[in-house]
Amino acid sequence: MAQQQKISLPAKLINGGIAGMVGVTCVFPIDLAKTRLQNQRSGQQLYKNMMDCLIKTVKSEGYFGMYRGAAVNLTLVTPEKAIKLAANDFFRHQLSKDGGKLTVFKEMLAGCCAGMCQVIITTPMEMLKIQLQDAGRLAAQQRVMPSVVTLTMGGTSAVLSRSYNASPAAQVIRVSATQITRELLKTKGITGLYRGLGATLMRDIPFSVVYFPLFAHLHQLGQHSSENPSVPFYWSFVSGCMAGSVAAVAVSPCDVVKTRLQSLKKGANEETYSGVVDCVRKILRKEGPAAFLKGASCRALVIAPLFGIAQVVYFVGVGEFLLGYTPYDICSA
Repeated sequence: MAQQQKISLPAKLINGGIAGMVGVTCVFPIDLAKTRLQNQRSGQQLYKNMMDCLIKTVKSEGYFGMYRGAAVNLTLVTPEKAIKLAANDFFRHQLSKDGGKLTVFKEMLAGCCAGMCQVIITTPMEMLKIQLQDAGRLAAQQRVMPSVVTLTMGGTSAVLSRSYNASPAAQVIRVSATQITRELLKTKGITGLYRGLGATLMRDIPFSVVYFPLFAHLHQLGQHSSENPSVPFYWSFVSGCMAGSVAAVAVSPCDVVKTRLQSLKKGANEETYSGVVDCVRKILRKEGPAAFLKGASCRALVIAPLFGIAQVVYFVGVGEFLLGYTPYDICSA
């Protein structure tokens, strides 16, 4: 671990990019199902569960419909993962300068700081991804209820509106992340891309507080011995998966709130929210406490392999190997 703390930023970017791109490619369809399940309201359920959502998505939008919004993730996941993992290493190093062993509190503090750093990238990435992922759900709802009149963002031009406007055919008109970004910048400024920042912080800080200390302790269990602290790559993967799934389920209610707040377009009779407190209050009143766990299993299935892959790439040191910093040893890294 000490060796990892001294590596350069390019190596961290390579590790984050490789881990993020492989992970996102593998689990993105499940993430799309999670977003659509979280956004559907009680009494207007188009999807029964994750598999039902994926099957209906393929039937109505084709195979690549499951990857709507993936380009945004693949573009921004490199800096996002690099910031998250590098920041945690940096703060752990700073908090252990006295030479003593990191306490659980200090590990949680390091994770908290890492979570605060990553939202610089995470918030706009999630904002754009959610609009693209949810477009198919809104179109499907319009096919069921063709009289739907969807809400538009105040002052928004037809670029955003036309992708969700109700029509007899209720087709999903392709709108790119670039178009949405331009429209948000034109109508709302840079703050438009950071809508839901508070909810993102509310999700990512607790996630990092739970994930990083839990991962560190699980990972430590895989050490060969006190004299040989190296850990097999597969144990890094297992530790990342276990810690990721626990942390994902723990903050699932915050993720539901974030998804609802960041969705610019609404379907028939769907509530709009003025903030985090208003969102929580309305969900509790109209849908009950169970609504906060919508998509929780999907999120666990997304996060577990994503962080498992990230930790393998990070601890094996693929970036360091490519840059010639350290030897590559997949068996004991």
